[in-house]
Amino acid sequence: MNLFKRTEHLTKKMRYYDVSLLKGAVFFSTLFLLTTWDWFREFALSIAWYWYLILAIACMIPLFKKMFSDE
Repeated sequence: MNLFKRTEHLTKKMRYYDVSLLKGAVFFSTLFLLTTWDWFREFALSIAWYWYLILAIACMIPLFKKMFSDE
């Protein structure tokens, strides 16, 4: 089973709160890396703020298309 099929299979088993738990785990893992790994902190803080905004919007567009489509 390839990676994409495996991911789709696993996400079908997830409930609504599992997605929130996954997002929280990623958020807190990133905070952990920022506080413990000096190189990662310096790298993350050296990037201009608007790049993070652009990436966030780019990630939101497919979700908004799915949410507001008439299908």
